[in-house]
Amino acid sequence: MYTIRKSARGRAGAEPAARPGLTLAAVAVVQFMVSLDLSVVNVGLPRIASGLGFGAVGVTWVIHAYALSFGGLLLLGGKAADRYGRKRVLRLGLGLFGLASLLGGLAQEPGHLVAARVAQGVGAAALAPAALALLTATFPAGRARVRAFGIWSAMNAAGGAFGVLIGGLLTEYAGWRWVMFVNVPMAAAALAMAWRGVAADPPRERGGRPDVLGAVLATAGVTLLVFGVVRTDRHAWTSAATVTTLAAAVALLVAFVLVERSTAREPLIRLGLLANRSVAGANAYNLLTGAALSSSFYFVSLYLQRVLGTEPALTGLEFVPFALGVIVGSFLAVKLGYRLPARTLLIAGGLMTAAGFAWFGRIGAGGSFLTDVLGPSIVASVGFGLCLAPLVSTATTGVAPHEAGAASGLLNSVRQIGASLGLAALGTAAHDRTGDTVTPASLSDGYAFGFTIGAALLLGAVVIALTVLRRSGPPVPAGRTGDREPVAAAD
Repeated sequence: MYTIRKSARGRAGAEPAARPGLTLAAVAVVQFMVSLDLSVVNVGLPRIASGLGFGAVGVTWVIHAYALSFGGLLLLGGKAADRYGRKRVLRLGLGLFGLASLLGGLAQEPGHLVAARVAQGVGAAALAPAALALLTATFPAGRARVRAFGIWSAMNAAGGAFGVLIGGLLTEYAGWRWVMFVNVPMAAAALAMAWRGVAADPPRERGGRPDVLGAVLATAGVTLLVFGVVRTDRHAWTSAATVTTLAAAVALLVAFVLVERSTAREPLIRLGLLANRSVAGANAYNLLTGAALSSSFYFVSLYLQRVLGTEPALTGLEFVPFALGVIVGSFLAVKLGYRLPARTLLIAGGLMTAAGFAWFGRIGAGGSFLTDVLGPSIVASVGFGLCLAPLVSTATTGVAPHEAGAASGLLNSVRQIGASLGLAALGTAAHDRTGDTVTPASLSDGYAFGFTIGAALLLGAVVIALTVLRRSGPPVPAGRTGDREPVAAAD
């Protein structure tokens, strides 16, 4: 187990002891930055497209490139953190992420920016599971763990929500390139805190090398799957191009499973881990919520700008209620986590978020921010915040310490894969509903349709929580700090 006292290592002075406060701060900055990059470019997409010459559909690959490389390589990143040391992998990931952000801001053509976003995703795939595994090990149980995961979830959500605000302000007043440059000082600050606050942990396993082939197969399969869905705006679902692409994607993903079962190397994910109902249920829930929520920033941003005619900076400001709602929901989850099981919070949060999405599904061309955006933003964001900390804690319930990185990588990977697939599928559905005649009415009709599908996905997540996750025992009393986890569903 990762220790936080120098004396417990039996060789005081050999290396600095961990400082839990700095570790938590570093992890919080990392998660804020990683989440920020999933949304910070949304408001700037129109200006990025005109500035670099992207097409209307091609510009979405500025989002997909990051989400796919991030999600596809997270399992490899988690396994690398377990084997080579979490601090080492965290530092390497932060360095790559900062450098890629700098190069992305200097891009001169579409290919340069997409390549930089891919490199950002690779860096995020290394640092995100390492950071979450460090958090799990540093705060193993009790009230401190509940607080730590509450802060983590608040920063995770705030990064996504405030990313739209920051992106809007930077795009309008500093230029779209600053949506990339903004990551450089954050990566440097997180690197400094990790260097001072996180003690190096020795590699846990030397039995074999991580399964790089599995990572390649998983990333290629998911990329082809998203590519096939995105191209349905030009090729019908039954066309040879779409069927061939999707069949190849399925073949690659099947090959990934076969490799994981038979590889002589260390598998990216031990398939037996999914026999844990908490792990399986939390990740299925995560997939559907990620698919729904990834499109929300995209649709709301476009609705405000293309239908209501809002400028980028004001668009970003109008996302502040969503950001604040997520933070409120996250801290409510901490308070309620001492009294209620995680399953209850996941059900309540999922229902609230679904209600907010259903409300969003009523937007129209004659709407306004106050009547069509503010109310559903508050309902959906508070519900989303209620889900985050219980979801992470549930997904790591019953997981052996040496698999913490892999379990963390799986959770983050499923979220990003869900986000990519959700944005591709719901974006395509909205585009189809809009039709060839683009008017404020047709655009709002398309966005509303996308939100309605998102509400259905969230209800599906609630069904999973009801049927897959087991009822947990009584929560740990508020004053107790024993080894049981107050917000973790019993397995």
